Amino acid sequence: MSIYDKYEAVIGLEVHTQLLTKTKAYSNDINEYGAQPNTNVSVVTLGHPGTLPVMNKKTIEFAVKLGLSVGADIAPNQHFARKNYFYPDLPKGYQITQDTTPICTNGAIFIKDESGNEKRIGLTRIHMEEDAGKSIHDVDVNDTLVDLNRAGTPLLEIVSEPELKSSQEAYNYLTEVRRLVRYLDICDGNMEEGSMRCDANVSVQIKGTSVFGTKVEVKNMNSIRNVQRAIDFEIKRQIEALENGEPLTQETRSFDALKGITISMRSKEAANDYRYFPEPDLQPITVTDDFIAKIKAEMPALPRELFNKYTKELGLSEYDAGILTDTGSFRFPNTSGDTHRIAAHFLDLGIEHTKIYGLIYENSFDRLKLLGKAINNLVYLKDYRTAYITLSNHELNKFNYQKGDTEGLVNYALSLTDVIFAAIFIEDKQQGIIKISFRSKGNFNVNELSRAHFNGGGHVNAAGGRSENQLNETVAGFLGILPKYKDLLMQGHE
Repeated sequence: MSIYDKYEAVIGLEVHTQLLTKTKAYSNDINEYGAQPNTNVSVVTLGHPGTLPVMNKKTIEFAVKLGLSVGADIAPNQHFARKNYFYPDLPKGYQITQDTTPICTNGAIFIKDESGNEKRIGLTRIHMEEDAGKSIHDVDVNDTLVDLNRAGTPLLEIVSEPELKSSQEAYNYLTEVRRLVRYLDICDGNMEEGSMRCDANVSVQIKGTSVFGTKVEVKNMNSIRNVQRAIDFEIKRQIEALENGEPLTQETRSFDALKGITISMRSKEAANDYRYFPEPDLQPITVTDDFIAKIKAEMPALPRELFNKYTKELGLSEYDAGILTDTGSFRFPNTSGDTHRIAAHFLDLGIEHTKIYGLIYENSFDRLKLLGKAINNLVYLKDYRTAYITLSNHELNKFNYQKGDTEGLVNYALSLTDVIFAAIFIEDKQQGIIKISFRSKGNFNVNELSRAHFNGGGHVNAAGGRSENQLNETVAGFLGILPKYKDLLMQGHE
């Protein structure tokens, strides 16, 4: 038995989500990403003497909305606290947060474990706080630069129970949290831009024991995949240290994504190091039952409910249902499974939600069914950035295209996403041939591919050509030779 098999991991995650409010948590400074450094600031953000914070009501609404979606208990009475610590990008010298009275407690996120079974991950708390600014270390060779645009941005911190047992479960948990906050439209979930961040608390223990090991906190992971990598490394590091008789210390470590390792930053602070005390400049908050009921009435059906509805009632695949529940922007009341399936294909191809609404609501039902067949016959091969569509002339006529004219279809295929090469296969039953139209954009020349395998032209004899199998065989043959031309297909488009 391997030394690693003796141990099991104990993982808890702290997820910080920046809220999509128009202004900051305690001031009327604009809350936006990408502005020029230190432009979305005021005397409140900068912590000038005599300035007073004012609570952003939208932050409370978003917190209640998230709490309701995870089945949490919402505290009727709360107050804020000051968390005191020094850091260059924290201009006040303290952070306004919630300590003993978080707005939400309990609740759960449901994930799939490594065996594909549903698992409940309990939540300890969700609390409101403000973000710090951003220290930038890689622009100036001599100095660290500070951008305070982010300072004061409203955050919800979601703290899980230590019930995750592997890096894959942590990955699944973060994916569900991101799906939920995006669906509720309270956070865009962009970890690369820092609008969703995660700290992982990791320890290991001998299997079968109830005694937790020494907890280590890992920070600075800018993607869900990097959280998974950091946890994998940390589990291995801790096990090897214990097996070698080395003591583990409670500390904070940083993840180096290039090297795939964690590095010690500092010893882990205890709660009393922050000298929490009640925030004197903000009044206590009372969240009434009526306030909660109003927010609940305005909330959509939750992703977990919709996923079950899409798969069990409408017959969608788990893949299509997952695409539709990744966003709260797409909801069709009283529509068929076909409509949702079509929309899932569009979303998977990167088409904007507003265009999906337009395509589905502006077309008649017959045209919609035809569109559905076209989309179901369209495959986006991400490795080769290629699209193909198969249609009969009968279907083309319903699409209002002139017989034999495939220009519109090719343009359509190329516009779906960053596809650089499109092949349109049309079965002409009268002439007994399959017409093939190629088109590309950028540096990719389709002539070499077509000459090599289709005699340089757009027609392939179908030997009687009235069989759908012939069309399918032609398409299959085309797709079969694509791997040989991967370098050609990707040339100039990496």
